[in-house]
Amino acid sequence: MSGRMGAAVGTVWRHRLFWPVLILVVLLLSNLIFTPSFFSVEMRNGHLYGSLIDIARFGAPLVLVALGMTLVIATGGIDLSVGAVVAISGALACLWISKQPDQNAVVGVLVAVGLALLLSLVLGVWNGFLVAAVGIQPIIATLILMVAGRGLAQLITDGQIITINSSPYKLIGGGYLFGLPFSILLALVMTLLAVLFTRRTALGMLIEAVGSNAEASRLSGIRSRRYTLLVYVFCALCAGIAGLMVSSNVSSADGNKAGLLIELDAILAVVIGGTLLTGGRFSLGGTVVGALIIQALSTTIYTIGVPPQTTLVFKAIVVTVVCLIQSPAFRAKFSRRGRPGRADPPARSVQQKVEVPA
Repeated sequence: MSGRMGAAVGTVWRHRLFWPVLILVVLLLSNLIFTPSFFSVEMRNGHLYGSLIDIARFGAPLVLVALGMTLVIATGGIDLSVGAVVAISGALACLWISKQPDQNAVVGVLVAVGLALLLSLVLGVWNGFLVAAVGIQPIIATLILMVAGRGLAQLITDGQIITINSSPYKLIGGGYLFGLPFSILLALVMTLLAVLFTRRTALGMLIEAVGSNAEASRLSGIRSRRYTLLVYVFCALCAGIAGLMVSSNVSSADGNKAGLLIELDAILAVVIGGTLLTGGRFSLGGTVVGALIIQALSTTIYTIGVPPQTTLVFKAIVVTVVCLIQSPAFRAKFSRRGRPGRADPPARSVQQKVEVPA
């Protein structure tokens, strides 16, 4: 019995989600020191409220962007333009709604959402075309849209902050459905769809094959360019939905600051979740946990009262510690140094004389 229990503990210990989940739990528990009611969730007017609900609600846009980033990284690529797509999507939707005579008209909101997502898909096709068809390095191809996209968002908003007052549009990022924030439900649906298509079909295996060795997968009959294009389109779609969430939550669009640096948080969430930047195997569940870790860390920083001028430094230190704890190589090296009497064998000198038997 003890052997089976030890084997079960070892399996859990080595699971790729063990350390991310443990780190998330520790972050959440640390808030109890400063806020004893941190885990309390209450129902008011048929809606759930609480710190945990807020973490999930404000982290929903990052979860979406990180989901798309995971599949892009799984193919061995990177997408630095997701922040710009977030800004463009929100800007176009708010611009369209602001031009309507009745901003609460459901049809007008649906058209605005459709146009924003359609433009996001076009931008994803553009990125995928540059990477898959033209052969430009992903970091360069997406850097082009990262820079130009901000300019496009500024053109859409005319350099101003577009403010709207639309109850149907407010539902996307700030509304509730079945007692839960609609943004959480939307992020959950997108996550389930991504898991369904990548783990219940051969799509996930093909993406991992492209990321492991694109040339070998092409020679084996896999249309690697098609799947590379597909992941960039999906990543842009996720960023477009996140842009709708962000602009809906504040009922305005800022082409300059919306989605700023979200691409870096998304990459960090993917890495914390256990997906290697070199491509190949990926973990969507780990990415979701990684995104929640980043949002929980931001909440913790404000809870403990870290001065605003040192927030980024504090966040960088904590993230570095988190990455080191999660690193198998670092843990193995640290545990080896902690064992007494264990030392690496001395390296044989290259000048050592070797006797050859007669």
